[in-house]
Amino acid sequence: MSGHSKWATIKHKKGAADKKRGKLFAKLIKQVEVAARTGGGDLDSNATLRTMYQKARDASVPLDTIERAVKRGTGELEGVDYEPIVYEGYAPAGVALYIDVLTDNRNRSGPEMRSMLSKNGGSLAEPGAVAWQFDRKGVVLLPKANHDFDELMMLALEAGAEDLEDVGEAFQLTCEPTDLNGLREAIVDAGIEFTSADLVMVPQQTIELDEKDAKSVLQLIETLEDNDDVQDVFANFDISDEVMEALSAD
Repeated sequence: MSGHSKWATIKHKKGAADKKRGKLFAKLIKQVEVAARTGGGDLDSNATLRTMYQKARDASVPLDTIERAVKRGTGELEGVDYEPIVYEGYAPAGVALYIDVLTDNRNRSGPEMRSMLSKNGGSLAEPGAVAWQFDRKGVVLLPKANHDFDELMMLALEAGAEDLEDVGEAFQLTCEPTDLNGLREAIVDAGIEFTSADLVMVPQQTIELDEKDAKSVLQLIETLEDNDDVQDVFANFDISDEVMEALSAD
């Protein structure tokens, strides 16, 4: 199982998503604004905007807030010019990190990333050092309750999904990035509840962590995600169910 799914599950169990709801809203709004600035404000012709718009709606960001973000992106309202940057690095135990950032000040973000990594047992790497270890995919997480694996598999195949996995407390659907919106719509049309539908960087191989390393890696990722400029952090770690239970009990 990828680090993304493990971390998403841990955050849900710890209630971190609720505690940081305001910070999450701010990041989603920024993503909508940048998508509109890059490809225009038309949802039909701008697939990235459509994905980010729906991501914000799924997180219950108010519609008028999202629409203002689109207008800032298209220049109808005054906004900040954010620059997308990818930082690559390593966490403890040699775990590869792929960090998506949107910033209005590149000169601030670089030193901040380096400092957060070094203070938490990690290090910043050169561009391209770890990106090759990940593939961009569309990923949908669904709670196991009231869902049948075989029925989901049939729906997944019909909707263009590549894979359906049991990832502990959830089922994970994986697809090509261009198929994410169609897969999400098929799930909604079927009346199936889902936890998240997002574009993520899926690791090609993973490093299994013991409890000590898992704590260190997750602490670093949480520190990075708490930064206002950091939009997503992807990593190539795996954690056993036993270690997951120990972490959840802390």
